[in-house]
Amino acid sequence: MLGMKIIVAAFLAFIQLVHSHTVLLPSYGRRCFYEKLTKGDELSVSFQFGDRSPTSTQQQSGDFILYGASHNEVLKNMYDVEHGEATITAPYTGRYQYCFLNERSSIDTKDVTFNVYGVVYMDVDDPNNDSLDASVRKLSKLVKEVKNEQDYIVIRERTHRNTAESTNDRVKWWSIFQLIVVVANSLFQIYYLKRFFEVTSYV
Repeated sequence: MLGMKIIVAAFLAFIQLVHSHTVLLPSYGRRCFYEKLTKGDELSVSFQFGDRSPTSTQQQSGDFILYGASHNEVLKNMYDVEHGEATITAPYTGRYQYCFLNERSSIDTKDVTFNVYGVVYMDVDDPNNDSLDASVRKLSKLVKEVKNEQDYIVIRERTHRNTAESTNDRVKWWSIFQLIVVVANSLFQIYYLKRFFEVTSYV
């Protein structure tokens, strides 16, 4: 029974997530909506203009403007479009406004269907943030740190191995050089002593 409730709740949440909004646009007017965003949040608005009149055969078009939270600055605008999508990343915390415009038309049956969705930014370094999303982000950050540390260790081990092999090569060639010097010195001493005794016996 509990499992069934969870499935129903998840299904209802999914319906609520994908449910689109449809609003009627007044002639020579606009409809505006607001979203409270914090710095780093991502907001996306997808929309399509239509006509509620059952006798209409034309695809309607309109305007879309997305304002920032500071002095009505325009972040995105689209003019005379049938449909579109706009995505922004909030540069600062504030109240953002997006509007659908029908200001150049006297049609009073024009409507717009739109979806609003986005990604909430969370500071993974905030110790007071104990949400599941923050925990996943923290875990992802730790995994990346461990991976970076492993990459550093691999590079350091390779460097040390190359140094050890280079040192072994130097020791090998130095030993061979010493052996050659010792052999040459021994041959020279044998030759010198042999010649010395030959000269002595001649006298």
